[in-house]
Amino acid sequence: MRNARTTAEHKVSGRLAALGRACFRHRRWVLAFWALVLAAGVLIGGRVFEGSVAATGSGGSESARGTSVVETADPALGSLTAVVDGAPASDPAVQQAVQAATADIAALPGVSSAVDTYSAGGQLTASDGNASLVSVKMADASTTAQLTAVTDRLEHIDAGGAHVTVGGDLVLQDEVKKQTEADTRFGEIVTLPLTLIVMVLVFGGLAAAGLPGIGAIASVGGALLAMFGFSRIMDMDTSVLPIATVLGLGLSIDYALLIVNRFREERGHGATIAQAVERTAATAGRTVAFSGLTVAVALSGLFVFTSPVFRAVAAAGVSVVVIAVAAALTLVPALLGFVGKRIKAPTSPVPDEGFFSRIVRRVQKRAVPVMLACIALLLAAGAPFLGSHFKNSGADVLPKSFSSRQVAETVEQRFPGQVPAPVTVVVEGDTAAAQNYADTVVSKLPGVSGVRTVTPVGADTGVSTVEVLVQGDPQGDQAKTVVKELRADRGGLKTYVTGDAASLVDFQHEITTRGPWALGLVAAGTLVLLFMMTGSVVMPIKALLMNVLSLGASLGALTLVFQHGYFSGLLGFTPTGGLETYIPVLVFAFAFGLSMDYEVFLLSRIKELHDQGYDSPRAVQLGLQRSGRIITSAGLLMVIVFAGFAAGQMLMVKQMGIALAVAVAVDATLVRCLLVPATMSLFGKLNWWAPAPLRRLHRIIGLSEHVTLPPLTPATLPAPRAAVEDEREPAGVGTR
Repeated sequence: MRNARTTAEHKVSGRLAALGRACFRHRRWVLAFWALVLAAGVLIGGRVFEGSVAATGSGGSESARGTSVVETADPALGSLTAVVDGAPASDPAVQQAVQAATADIAALPGVSSAVDTYSAGGQLTASDGNASLVSVKMADASTTAQLTAVTDRLEHIDAGGAHVTVGGDLVLQDEVKKQTEADTRFGEIVTLPLTLIVMVLVFGGLAAAGLPGIGAIASVGGALLAMFGFSRIMDMDTSVLPIATVLGLGLSIDYALLIVNRFREERGHGATIAQAVERTAATAGRTVAFSGLTVAVALSGLFVFTSPVFRAVAAAGVSVVVIAVAAALTLVPALLGFVGKRIKAPTSPVPDEGFFSRIVRRVQKRAVPVMLACIALLLAAGAPFLGSHFKNSGADVLPKSFSSRQVAETVEQRFPGQVPAPVTVVVEGDTAAAQNYADTVVSKLPGVSGVRTVTPVGADTGVSTVEVLVQGDPQGDQAKTVVKELRADRGGLKTYVTGDAASLVDFQHEITTRGPWALGLVAAGTLVLLFMMTGSVVMPIKALLMNVLSLGASLGALTLVFQHGYFSGLLGFTPTGGLETYIPVLVFAFAFGLSMDYEVFLLSRIKELHDQGYDSPRAVQLGLQRSGRIITSAGLLMVIVFAGFAAGQMLMVKQMGIALAVAVAVDATLVRCLLVPATMSLFGKLNWWAPAPLRRLHRIIGLSEHVTLPPLTPATLPAPRAAVEDEREPAGVGTR
């Protein structure tokens, strides 16, 4: 009877507590399952890079539809462009070598057409006469082997002293894929050892420090599997892969860190391994579950947009979050069952007085000045974003050492007639109708500097293109105005206005029309989740406003670094003068979710203390004292992860890495340690206010574990036993 009574006193109620008990009891099966996930992720998920595609335009937009019409009329796979440089194009030896190579390439399987400057009437000759181009179009059914054969023949054009550089959209896509994969691998290799070192310093032992790393590796395996699955049913943009990987890596480390820290804390209170796992699952596990929900809600807002890249990021991101939460709630408790006895327990509980509690008391004494200073600083940090502008990058997403970028820059500087027009009008009509439209409508528009060519697409397809040149920046305001004017006057024809400028106009229209709906969805979901966790309507609103402030600081830093070029030399990139179109939207979704991540970490501890009877000021002091160290450590680890990925060479990955590193650093320090205590001090009891109907609703739907943690006294602790047996379950918790 005593054993049964002891078990009833000890047992913690709640679904997460039950999950923790089950994972502890069946830890071998849990470990085997995650080992299979990791193995499958390495063997199968790694192939996700092979099936990735380049970024596509705004889904369903006019520019995207026009591109589709052209691809249907001329279903070519893509093109390669070779620059033969270093000898006059008029040199007979150069001409002979180039023409021989062009003839050989035209006869290769998979080649749709091959043209050199001699067969094009000199149009592919550089303005200085010392270089020429060879343009090759590949058929839609071309294979990698056929593409390699063409590239190899181009690179071996023997034209005396001339040298050959091969680029084009197919080479660009291949180099982006390979470099993205290399950057992802580099980020993992660099960040995991660094995070392990930091966790050893945090926990003071290798056993505790290793668990978050193991959990993160398993989560990445699961994330690769999930993305591989999505790549079979939807286009998965190449840039999505490192973004999702870095998110999964960072969240997995953060969640496992929180779980292990609470486990050590419970062990320090005298709990056995099984008791500590159970109590940790009921408390820290609840925090992890809420955190995962808030991050998933933030990413779900991307589903509102029609652009394939946003939907791919949303699908991959949400699945990665689910996997990270699952690993934290199942794998980590199972691992604690194996190595829990080797994890150092603190010799005494976390003191109620310390560095963080002193900070809170000082902030509470000067709450208004601290709050105003923090808000002013965050607003100033975010101000540069107000002057930001966006652009669609091409080969400049790669470093200058890559051949596709070298070719693109050479064409732009020395072959002005071959630079893609900023605006292209696709006309469903014959060449005569398209030419008449170009002469009577297009050429007369203000801002149009000329019409380069009117070209039929394919053979007898009834589709033609009109290439339109504009004054000023090809993606500037004048180009956007031309796009709008062309769409307002179609000359009685069925036309589609495409090109980089048109894609930018369509993208901005999508952000303007769908962005508010996405923001509303994220805000509403976050408010509901935080209300269900806290039972308050005040704290969710405050959390939302503070997250917007920290997000602004991140976007401001993004603008200063990548648009204006601050620290570009240190970070190893060449500024493009603008931000990649979709990066700020992704930064908003990811940074908002991560900011809420730390908000949940802190609020859950404050709520736990408030429920134990502490008044609001004291709950904030104790909450930050007991969680401040782990929040700061988690923030440092996340910054290391993001900085490791930002050290890669892909510009888009750099932009995401730097922006998220700044967001996490600001949020884990300035916001959580100063702004949150200041605002909670000002609001006092009002922090926990909710109208009576909502209080009643919270009692019904509130997502709270019914955690009544009994004191661990000698009466409730099992009898002492040998250290080797301490990892077994106490009587009644589970049977073997």
